[in-house]
Amino acid sequence: MVGHVDHGKTTLVSALSGVWTDTHSEEMKRGISIRLGYADTTFRKCPNCPEPQCYSVEEKCPNCGEDTEEIKTISFVDAPGHETLMATMLSGAAIMDGAVLVIAANEKCPQPQTKEHLMALNIIGIKNIVIVQNKIDLVSREKLIEHYHQIKDFVKGTVAQDAPIIPISAQQNTNIDALIQALENVIPVPVYKMDKPARMLVARSFDINKPGTPIDKISGGVIGGTLTEGVLHPGDELEIRPGRKVESEGTIKWLPIKTVVTRIIAGKDKVEEATPGGLLAVGTNLDPTITKSDSLTGQVAGLPGTLPDTLYSLKMELHLLERVVGVTDEAEISNIKTSEPLMLNVGTATTVGVVTSGRPGVAEVELKRPVCAEEGSMVAISRRVGSRWRLIGVGVIRD
Repeated sequence: MVGHVDHGKTTLVSALSGVWTDTHSEEMKRGISIRLGYADTTFRKCPNCPEPQCYSVEEKCPNCGEDTEEIKTISFVDAPGHETLMATMLSGAAIMDGAVLVIAANEKCPQPQTKEHLMALNIIGIKNIVIVQNKIDLVSREKLIEHYHQIKDFVKGTVAQDAPIIPISAQQNTNIDALIQALENVIPVPVYKMDKPARMLVARSFDINKPGTPIDKISGGVIGGTLTEGVLHPGDELEIRPGRKVESEGTIKWLPIKTVVTRIIAGKDKVEEATPGGLLAVGTNLDPTITKSDSLTGQVAGLPGTLPDTLYSLKMELHLLERVVGVTDEAEISNIKTSEPLMLNVGTATTVGVVTSGRPGVAEVELKRPVCAEEGSMVAISRRVGSRWRLIGVGVIRD
C-alpha cells in the first residue's frame, strides 16, 4: 500500500520505523506483523536509459552508471494480510492515495484475504491500484500465464479491473524497474488543500524513551500519521480528539487533549514545515504515557477549534455488499438489524457500536468508543460472522 507526495523543499515524506533514531524505532518494529508498518523510498530516473530500465532507487544507474535524477519520494504503508487483522488494514487504507495489491504466483488466486482486501479498496474508494504478481521465480511459464488469467478473472468488474499486473521476483530483483514505472504512471500526486487548517489522521503513537531515562532527559510523546490538509510547523498548538477518557460520578466523557508541536520528522530529517502527503512523526510536549503503545491511534489532530465534533453515536446511509467476502462460503448479506453489534472504521479509528435503529438503507449506532468525524465521512462496516469480523459494506455519516 502506498501514500505518496510530490517531492520539494518542504514537502517531505517519512517512514515511522526509524524516524527518530535506530534505538527509538524498536517499539515500532516489534509489532510490525500485527500493526501498520511503514517505510519510504525515493524513486529515481536515469537520463540516458530507455523506459522502464531507467527507473531505480539508486543514485547511480545500475545499467550505465550515470547519475540518476530524483523523481519523488513515496511512503509505503504495509497493512497486515491476515484475515483477523482487517481492522488494521482498513485503518491503514484511510491514509493511502493508492495501493499495491501483492498476489503470490505460487498460490491459487484469489485467496480469501486477497478478496477481502480488494473489496476494502473498492469500498473505501481507492482507485489507483497496481497489481504485483510476486514470486514468479517459483513457478513455470505455463503456470505463470494461468495465474495471470486467474488474476484477470478475479479483478473483473472491480475497482482494479484496469490495473496493470506487473510480474516480479523480489528475491531475484526482477522487473522492479517496471513496477516503479507503473507506480509512477498509475498513482498521480494528489491535489492537497494547503490553505485549510492543518488536520492529521493519527495512525500510530509512541513513547520513544528508553527504560531508565532520567526525568530531565525524557522526550514528549510522539504521534505518527499523515496530514490530510493544511501545513504544520514546530511551535503550532494542536488539539487531539476525541482525546482522553474521563470517568466521573458514573459517567464517561472524552475530553480533547491540547499540546504543542515540538518537532517534526519526515524520513530521517527534522523539518520546519510539514505538508500533506506521506508520513510524519510529530513530537509533542505530551506526557509519553498518553502516547505509548499506539494509545492515540485513530484520533484526529489539528489546530484548536478547527476539528469536527466528537461523535458518540452515528447515523449512517448504508451501502451493503451482496455477499460476505473473505470466507469460503460466501453467504448473502442480510439487512442490519436493531441491537446488532458492528465494527466500524472511520478514518484511522476502529470502534464497535450497537445498532439502536436498523432499517433498510439507514442505521443509527451507539458507539462504545467515540470518533472524531464530520458529515459525509465514509465508514467501513464489519459484521460478526462466526468468530471473525467480516466486511459487509460502507456507510456515509449523515445528520
